[in-house]
Amino acid sequence: MPAYVPNPVAAFVGGGTPIDGGRHFRDGRRIFGDGKTWRGFFAGVAAGIIMGMLQILTYDAAGITRLPELTLPVVCLLSFGALLGDLIKSFFKRRLGKDRGAPWPIADQYDLVIGPFVLLLILEYTWVVSYITLPILFWIIIITPLLHRAVNIIGYIAGIKDVPW
Repeated sequence: MPAYVPNPVAAFVGGGTPIDGGRHFRDGRRIFGDGKTWRGFFAGVAAGIIMGMLQILTYDAAGITRLPELTLPVVCLLSFGALLGDLIKSFFKRRLGKDRGAPWPIADQYDLVIGPFVLLLILEYTWVVSYITLPILFWIIIITPLLHRAVNIIGYIAGIKDVPW
């Protein structure tokens, strides 16, 4: 959940100063675009960390053993990595000439898990090999596009997103 919560929270509370400050890359296109703001980024990361801390408390109180055990560093990497992955995807999306909200299948669905996985592999490798088993990886691959689609439809209906994808 710490990787799934940041993006919708960032979209919901975002706005304000764009992370790229309105600057353009050498190709003449925006670096990230107006949809990536400091307020959304920090709110999203904070929401992911709060969700992770709630999971840690629940995990400890209930003695849940079927889910990967979370630690504060892992929660922070999951939350930060989700939005870092989204930023990197947006950078490449702009390089391909895609506008904000334009669909980019696969990249749109998996940026929020690729970012955290890269950070975790670099900084918490032991945790990854201890807890991310093949069945868990399978479910991440299956559930991520379904959750992504459902949350985007809800955001579209609520008027937070301009498009339902």
